[in-house]
Amino acid sequence: MKDWLEPFSSALSGVSMRKLRSFLTILGVVIGVSAVIALMSIGRGTQTSILTRIESLGANLLFVRPGSVSQFGVAGGAGSATSLTYEDGVAIANQVPGVVSVIPLLNSSVQVISGGKNTRTQVVGSTPEYQQTYNLVMADGVFFSQWDYDNSMRVAVIGPNVKETLFGSGSAVGKEIRMANTVVIVIGVFQSKGQSTLGLSDDSIVMPMTALRTISGQRTTSGQYIVNSLVVAVTDKELSGGIVSDITAVLRERHRLAATADNDFTVTSVAELAETMSEAMSSMTLLLGAIAAISLLVGGIGVMNIMLVSVVERTREIGIRKALGAHDWNIWVQFLVEAALLTLAGGIIGVGAGWGVSNMVSRFGNMATTVSADIVVLAVSVSVAVGLFFGFYPAWHASRLSPIQALRTTE
Repeated sequence: MKDWLEPFSSALSGVSMRKLRSFLTILGVVIGVSAVIALMSIGRGTQTSILTRIESLGANLLFVRPGSVSQFGVAGGAGSATSLTYEDGVAIANQVPGVVSVIPLLNSSVQVISGGKNTRTQVVGSTPEYQQTYNLVMADGVFFSQWDYDNSMRVAVIGPNVKETLFGSGSAVGKEIRMANTVVIVIGVFQSKGQSTLGLSDDSIVMPMTALRTISGQRTTSGQYIVNSLVVAVTDKELSGGIVSDITAVLRERHRLAATADNDFTVTSVAELAETMSEAMSSMTLLLGAIAAISLLVGGIGVMNIMLVSVVERTREIGIRKALGAHDWNIWVQFLVEAALLTLAGGIIGVGAGWGVSNMVSRFGNMATTVSADIVVLAVSVSVAVGLFFGFYPAWHASRLSPIQALRTTE
């Protein structure tokens, strides 16, 4: 038993006797592990935050968006076409079983002015059901009512960033803002929604769609009003697959599409959006981890260099041990364990440093971070694996030294 433990005690002694060199050796590993922890925690936290905001809309929502247009053989982005109308939403609500409500969305980028301050922001025109659909909580004032919508009242609910820009710390409720030479009364301020969530952000303004049509000068196309998208609330998310098929059939008939023609619209659910976003963010998190892992590779090369130097400096020691009966595997295990101990120590210190950086980013950088157990285990495991990989050659080189030649070496 003592023979098996002896290489480990020798490795620990070798590391502890050269404290400064050991610290400088593991510094690259510390930086690499902390970078992996910090970057992956930022990626994982951002992913969780985005998914939480998407799922907070409710699992029973479907989003209908126009398709893309193609000019000169170049396809535009999704939603670039103008194929959806307010009347499409009415038809879906009346003809598709299982639909609770259909909320039209009309978006317009408008210069908003109040006194000597102004900002350009996104204005969303919709119906009163918009508040419940997007889970808008009012920080001050009220949301617009059905009466406001029916009478095209020029009232608006503004985001906290718009309120801060135009009115500072004072109250915005009851104040006037100007949009395209039209005076609009602020009746409410909604609570922060964070970064953009499906078109809504803290920089948005929400108002009755009937009033926004007038402000933006929108006219009917063949007696129908164009909208940017439709939000469909269904009774049960388990029925969403069949409802998507029914919506598709209704819109294809209304848009008079031939049997062989592609849809000029897309229908997606919150679950599909969350899954797509999760896959994209997972790939981004892995990419961030891979980039940070490059520094671990550099740290591993540093470990190998120092271990080779250590073998050269301790050649005589190796010769003495072999002359006293040490086997090749004793020498090999000693130096390999020494490299693993260095990188393990670097991994543990790096975890603490990465956790600290992650907390600082979360506290002072206004970014969500999540340090999970799998990230920590992965980072530490990789750091040890790096030590074993880059320590293999120096350990093998030490074990192959001839005891006679090693004893002849002068320090």
